[in-house]
Amino acid sequence: MTATHTRQAHTAKQEWATGLTAFAAVMLFLVGLLDIFRGIMAIAEDDIFVTTRNYVFEFDLTGWGWVHLALGVVAVIVSIGLLQTATWARVAGVAIAGLVIIANFLSLPYYPVWSVVMIALSGFIIWALCVVQRGNLSDLSGERPLSEERQPSEERRSHKV
Repeated sequence: MTATHTRQAHTAKQEWATGLTAFAAVMLFLVGLLDIFRGIMAIAEDDIFVTTRNYVFEFDLTGWGWVHLALGVVAVIVSIGLLQTATWARVAGVAIAGLVIIANFLSLPYYPVWSVVMIALSGFIIWALCVVQRGNLSDLSGERPLSEERQPSEERRSHKV
């Protein structure tokens, strides 16, 4: 007689981990897509942005466009890794969201409402990626921790023939 091993049902903590990781992945994808559009707008048409004189962090709008375009492309790539629950993507997601916050803060006078929205979205992404514990992500990807693979000694004895 062989023992059949069923996987433990998802706990509420695992459900939260799944939801927060999916939330962060989708939001990072949207932030990346919006940054790509913002970068294209700044590179193609400088006239749509309001310029302010004597701004401390003054930078050429085309240069800001390339910065936002590069951050957007990397954010979209990292969001795909987050959907696969890769640990590298979690670390990179926090880093990219932090860089997006910094870039949008520095370009605040050029497009203030958009920058504030992007800063808020990036803050939610960082929160969602940091609140999920590492062990919960391994449960989501189908990998089982070594402690779950071992059965308690009582169960092993009851399954013997």
